[in-house]
Amino acid sequence: MKQIPHDENCVLEVHDVTMKFSRYDVGVDSLKELIVRAFKGDLRREKFVCLKHVSFTINRGEAVAVIGRNGVGKSTLLKIVSGILKPTSGWARTYGRISPLLKLGAGFDGNATGMENIYLNAAIMGYTKKEIDAKIDEIIEFSELGDFIYSPVKTYSSGMMARLGFSIAISMESEIMLIDEILAVGDMAFQQKCYDKLSQLRAKGLTFLIVSHSSAVKKLCDRAIWIERGHVVEDGPAAETFEHYSQAMMKK
Repeated sequence: MKQIPHDENCVLEVHDVTMKFSRYDVGVDSLKELIVRAFKGDLRREKFVCLKHVSFTINRGEAVAVIGRNGVGKSTLLKIVSGILKPTSGWARTYGRISPLLKLGAGFDGNATGMENIYLNAAIMGYTKKEIDAKIDEIIEFSELGDFIYSPVKTYSSGMMARLGFSIAISMESEIMLIDEILAVGDMAFQQKCYDKLSQLRAKGLTFLIVSHSSAVKKLCDRAIWIERGHVVEDGPAAETFEHYSQAMMKK
């Protein structure tokens, strides 16, 4: 049964999310010693708390940036929202079709061509062949891969794979777009093309949740959520929150 948000304008809810990972205090000098200690059950395991009681909501048409230093849980949060990870406690819900632009090209079949991977990747995102057919020319044109679209993806550079992955996700225009540090795709001209496309989608009323270190996302986002040590430190206007975050980082 389809879940209904508390507010009909809400498209994304994160409620009291805590995420814990296990990590091992190894203290070994060789692979052999690691295997022996693991076999004996002599590895010390401790819980690392990545996110701590994180809550927020996003309304339809909002563009929200998640900012913070490396390792504070930003990418983990997006994986929880997209359903890749299940939180230790709390929950995240989306109300509408999502496009997770997390690690571009991660799900590609290296032996299949770029063209074949378009259909495979978009199908995994929940689109029908008819829907993909309607977008195929736009995806190929946006990727700027030319005849390489008919070559196996294993022959692509990492930049080419990222271009193709971004082009698929951005062209299918889901209601909610989750974007994780992937705006540095290709050369400067292609990066600008990506920003322009995202701006066009914003004008159409799509919703964005973007993880980034770059203050450039202030052009796209009107709100920012600053996470520090797993906690939400500030949730407010993008320009103001970025400024507070930048000042805090300069003091460290």
